[in-house]
Amino acid sequence: MKRGDRRSIMLALTLMAAAQSAAHARTAPVDPLGSPMWNAHAATLFGADPVRFDPRVKVQHPMIAENQRAFPVAIDARGIEGVKRIILFADLNPIPVAIDYRPEGAEPYIATRIKLDQRTPVRGAVQLASGEWLVSGEWVDAAGGGCSAPPVSRVKGDWAEHLGEIRGEAWPVADGNARLRLSFRHPMDTGLVENIATYHLEALSVKGVGREPLGTMEIWASVAEDPAITLMPAAQPGEMLTVEARDTNGRDYRARVAVAKQSPHPLASAP
Repeated sequence: MKRGDRRSIMLALTLMAAAQSAAHARTAPVDPLGSPMWNAHAATLFGADPVRFDPRVKVQHPMIAENQRAFPVAIDARGIEGVKRIILFADLNPIPVAIDYRPEGAEPYIATRIKLDQRTPVRGAVQLASGEWLVSGEWVDAAGGGCSAPPVSRVKGDWAEHLGEIRGEAWPVADGNARLRLSFRHPMDTGLVENIATYHLEALSVKGVGREPLGTMEIWASVAEDPAITLMPAAQPGEMLTVEARDTNGRDYRARVAVAKQSPHPLASAP
């Protein structure tokens, strides 16, 4: 193939991609937050699937990021039927997506901490069984630099000593579900710090009795160092949950967490 032919093909592919993005921008709903990245993210994450904004998707977080390295966010879609997928993302982060979660045998709820690199919309998107996406979110003020600052454990130099340590606890809540809290020791390097390559947890699954999958997720480096994740799998008191994870270096992690016989206090029926 001649060089001119290859250039013609590349130009045609570029124009086709631009046309597809423009077409999606015309069909995607107008962003109530006015984000400059909304159309691009909508095209990438949702493709041709229908999308609408819905306040029933509850994205819970502080309005100001006091610590841009570890900003707490929860997505609660328990009032919506048929949720099969949840995506947490921040429009203006250099790594926008934090978690892509599939609650196969769990309530549509997830909480974690993420990095924020600047003031940005933080959003939750849930996909229904019909394929439709429901989106919600708000602007969050942040000083910036969360994605481009070295992890604390790298500065201390002790990250390798504790790499992969997992702590977990689970206790029963209402309607036959459990509240599972997990924390991992991992630097979650973004690759945006000089001389530190990308290195982060990339997959996590929770399995129940008979290794039945209860929840699986993909994880990106925009999740905070030493990830803390809360899920609500379907599990009874006394059941054993199996946690399996993998990082981008191919290292596997595994733990087992027993659901407590009772909640730590009588008001622990909801997260």
